[in-house]
Amino acid sequence: MRRLPMTTSFSFTLLLTATFWTLLLTTTFWTLSYGFVRPTLLQLQSLSGSGNYLTKEELWFDQTLDHFSPYDHRRFPLRYYEFLDYFRPSDGPIFLKICGESACPGIANDYLSVLAKKFGAALVSPEHRYYGNSSPFKSHTTENLKYLSSKQALFDLAVFRQFYQESLNVKLNKTKENPWFIFGVSYSGAMSAWFRLKFPHLTCGSLASSAVVQAVYNFPEFDQQIGESAGPECKAALQETTRLVEGRLATNGKAVKALFGATQLDIEGDFLYFLADAAVVAFQYGNPDKLCSPLVQAKNNGEDLVDAYAKYVKEYYVGSFGADVETYNQKHLKNTSVSGGSSDRLWWFQVCTEVAYFQVAPANDSIRSSKVDTRYHLDLCKNVFGEGVYPDVVATNIYYGGKKIAGSKIVFTNGSQDPWRHASKQTSSPDMPSYIINCHNCGHGTDLRGCPQFPLTLEGNSQNCSNPDAVNKVRQQLVEHIDLWLSECHESGRSYM
Repeated sequence: MRRLPMTTSFSFTLLLTATFWTLLLTTTFWTLSYGFVRPTLLQLQSLSGSGNYLTKEELWFDQTLDHFSPYDHRRFPLRYYEFLDYFRPSDGPIFLKICGESACPGIANDYLSVLAKKFGAALVSPEHRYYGNSSPFKSHTTENLKYLSSKQALFDLAVFRQFYQESLNVKLNKTKENPWFIFGVSYSGAMSAWFRLKFPHLTCGSLASSAVVQAVYNFPEFDQQIGESAGPECKAALQETTRLVEGRLATNGKAVKALFGATQLDIEGDFLYFLADAAVVAFQYGNPDKLCSPLVQAKNNGEDLVDAYAKYVKEYYVGSFGADVETYNQKHLKNTSVSGGSSDRLWWFQVCTEVAYFQVAPANDSIRSSKVDTRYHLDLCKNVFGEGVYPDVVATNIYYGGKKIAGSKIVFTNGSQDPWRHASKQTSSPDMPSYIINCHNCGHGTDLRGCPQFPLTLEGNSQNCSNPDAVNKVRQQLVEHIDLWLSECHESGRSYM
């Protein structure tokens, strides 16, 4: 990738210090949706070329295992990335991009790269504890997962922020802190908002993109939004498909599962959840026509809707998008080995202990099967993790505030088609503005990713959005907030307000 010009002396100094720091870290640390169609799944499947990443060079940091114990001094290596091509060393900000609930293979080349170039910012991105290569343990037993929580992860970010600023000061031979700004999408969007809430002295502000800040025990609004985003014709076709599938399951379950390439899903609820998620992804990631056009056409032509939906699931959801049927299998979720597929078990642990987001069928006018209910989710939590694992959403919302989060200098953004926006803060206030991006294919994290989001549009290009002006307007407002809050940090002579 072409680099912006730097002075020769600074480039050489940066190279030497970066090499030294990498060697030091290497020699010191020898020794860390199913139910939530994760944006990071999309990221992993669609970021194939080198141009899709700003960097994939791994760096390591020695992280504390338990931030809440004065007696436990265990540590583990946590992976992170940095991108300094656009960084203005004298006064440039540091943009921290939070990695979420999956492996973090690098810093993606989305709209954040445009913002970094505009503001002369350094980009850093630490991996979430337990996910990817940042696991403290060699086995993900339920007992070993007790340090996996948003609270521990927030402290990880705070400690990392201090470490990185100090290491940067050493590299650049300076004492003054840079202004920091935090970015995240979805769960990491919630983390971004929560970080500003809990550590306001460590950041000038936060972008909480599609941020699911409200833990929700039963979440029928999710399915209701799918129906609204689909429109009357597509919604009716989806509902009829669900009824037909349920009927065939009762008479010949093996055959209907084989039609969808999902014979390994022995538990009926797992299969029905898989089918529901397959529809969700079309709206969540800005490709509604991939689902609705063939399904409505099949209904209008009197064709078999189950066959039409199976074709979409196999060709798009599993084929193009890259979803793995096995991730819906509770046998798979019970696997405690640390591997590339362990993210599913890890996220379900967070679901089953902190946030729930149980996507249950609404009492009336549902799209997904009514068998995907609260009992299904609770049984899954018990089956996968054992007795005593239960999502305490009341405690989570008391701790963070839910949609009533009482923070400041946080920008909330949501896509109009995204079902997750009902767990986000959609009411705007002067110190915490909230924007809805309205368009036919505006889904999860549209402000940073563009649309549609699969495959990845480099630099979050908005030209393929059905309403680019809506996306660009929100982006301009985001730029204005970042500019204002960073300038206030500069005026105070500190990196925070």
